[in-house]
Parts: sequence; C-alpha cells; structure tokens
Amino acid sequence: MAERQYDDEEVATIFKRAAESEHSVLPAPGEGKGLTLAALQDIGREVGIPPEAIANAARSLEQGGRPASRFFLGLTIGVGRTVDFDRPLSDAEWERLVADLRETFDARGTVRYDGPFRQWTNGNLQALLEPTPTGHRLRLQTVKGDTRAMMSLGLTVLGGAAAMAIVLGLAGNLGHAGSATGIGVIALMGLGMFTAGAARLPGWARLRRTQIEQVIARLTAAKTLPRDDSKTD
Repeated sequence: MAERQYDDEEVATIFKRAAESEHSVLPAPGEGKGLTLAALQDIGREVGIPPEAIANAARSLEQGGRPASRFFLGLTIGVGRTVDFDRPLSDAEWERLVADLRETFDARGTVRYDGPFRQWTNGNLQALLEPTPTGHRLRLQTVKGDTRAMMSLGLTVLGGAAAMAIVLGLAGNLGHAGSATGIGVIALMGLGMFTAGAARLPGWARLRRTQIEQVIARLTAAKTLPRDDSKTD
C-alpha cells in the first residue's frame, strides 16, 4: 500500500498543530507536492519539533476526516466530511452519533439499516456508515437544495427576459416604453431571486461545516461504552 501523502493545506495544518503543542517555530509548508509523514517528521526535526508531535498532529487530522464540497456556479451549495476509522464502530457509538445529530441539527431524521450499512437522513442531511476492510467509514453531508432551486429559477427568469428582449428587438418593438419596462421588471425579479439565494450560502456553509466538524470531534473523542454481557433474553 502506498504511503499516505499530505497536500499543502494538510501539511500546514499538521505543522500548526504540532508547533502549538511544542511551542516551536512554525516551518514553511510544502511547495505544491504531497509529503509523507516521514518527510514531515524530517522537516520538523530541523526546527525542533519532535517526530511524536508531528505524528500526533497528523493523527488528529486523520480523525477529523476529509472535507468535501459541492458547488453551483462557483458557490458552495453542499458541505460534508468523510472519516475512516481503523476499527468498527459499536452499536452504542452509532446510537450516540444519531442522538448527537438530532440534537445538533434539531432534526429527528430517520434511521435505516441495510445489512452492514447504517444511515440517518433528514432531507438533504445524511450520515452514512459503511464497512471497510479495516473498520468503518462515516460520511456526513448536506446540500442546500432550496437555495439551488431558487438560484436556478432566477437564472431561468433572467434567461426568459433576455429571450423576450431579443424577440422584441428583432421585431422592432423593443423601443416601446411598455415592452422595455416589462422586460426590466422580469429581469429584476430573476436577479433578485438569484441574489437572495446566493446571499444565504456563505453563512449556511460555515455553520454546517462547523456543526459537522463538532459532531465528528465528539464522536472520535468519546470512548466506546462497555458491553454488558450480563443481560440475557
């Protein structure tokens, strides 16, 4: 198996966490290429950061998972995070995760079991737990579907106004005051819908990223509840 390589953003995060724990000087990150853990530890030694601190920082990064985003016209309409666990999550951990999701997002949602796969969904908000050769993979993701629909409708209205302007222009009627005013009103409506939808996205994306990161942090920090084998059917 190829050794894990960290990109520039991950390298910067690892060095930042390691430097903070050791009160050391923060070294420069990599330059556009992936670095293995061993390479990061070599760099850390040069500035006085112990290899153990680099390894712990890298481990904390792995526990936080890999971010994922979906975009529409360059705007973030979906956020998520994927975490690979090197062991299977217990039933108790899954139940605590579902309870945390319901409290964090103020949503009851629906739990579904499909063989080894587990799922909690509440509209576009999803938590998927699937088995891997070494343990479990958790995917938390959500999409701002209503905003995308509003922006798409706004673009459609704008397109309709443009089409009307072209038709009237070809017919020589675009100069009429009533025609120009009507097209202008329609275009403003479309622009307003698109702008209203787009304005909601940055704050929504920040909030959902933070909530997802917090849920994962609580899950990875919690200890597995002991199994009670004394109960009998």
